[in-house]
Amino acid sequence: MRPLALEGAWEIVPQVHADERGAFLEYFRPDLLAEVTGRHFDVAQSSLSSSAPGVVRGIHFADVPPGQAKYVTCVRGAVFDVVVDIRTGSPTYGRWQAVRLDDTGRSALLIEEGLGHAFCALTDDALMLYLCSETYAPQREHVVQALDDELGIPWPVDTPVQSPRDAAAPLLADALAKGLLPSYEMARKHSA
Repeated sequence: MRPLALEGAWEIVPQVHADERGAFLEYFRPDLLAEVTGRHFDVAQSSLSSSAPGVVRGIHFADVPPGQAKYVTCVRGAVFDVVVDIRTGSPTYGRWQAVRLDDTGRSALLIEEGLGHAFCALTDDALMLYLCSETYAPQREHVVQALDDELGIPWPVDTPVQSPRDAAAPLLADALAKGLLPSYEMARKHSA
């Protein structure tokens, strides 16, 4: 497990035991997660999404409290996965970090409450698995425009495909002006 450059985001690289029969790995170990990150992760919901090449999903986040921490991996295909610091008052506000998640390396990301999450499918039928600390509640869910020039995320696709909701999402500055973004202080308190 290694911390990313954004506080509250971690990459988990499993040991994959592979031979001619296939492979085995421990995908989720909450005891080791707590030991390394200092947080206890209770799974309240598990979700799957499949995406065609070039689909960009996000930047999604939930109100804090309660927020929604996510533990994500790509179980089929590959994605360009991005964590965005949208927490007002954070020393890394507006910054992002990308990690390739795929069905070869089998890495996962822990994304704590208050951080934004997005990804771009790099392969056909990329399948993402999410473990979430809270159940989905539409009234608490928000999105920031993933194609925001101010964020400058270099999506690895010429023509990104977005859902109508994601395409109509506000820019980060507009979401800030509307008071939609979580605060760094509240997110850190809640994830502790």
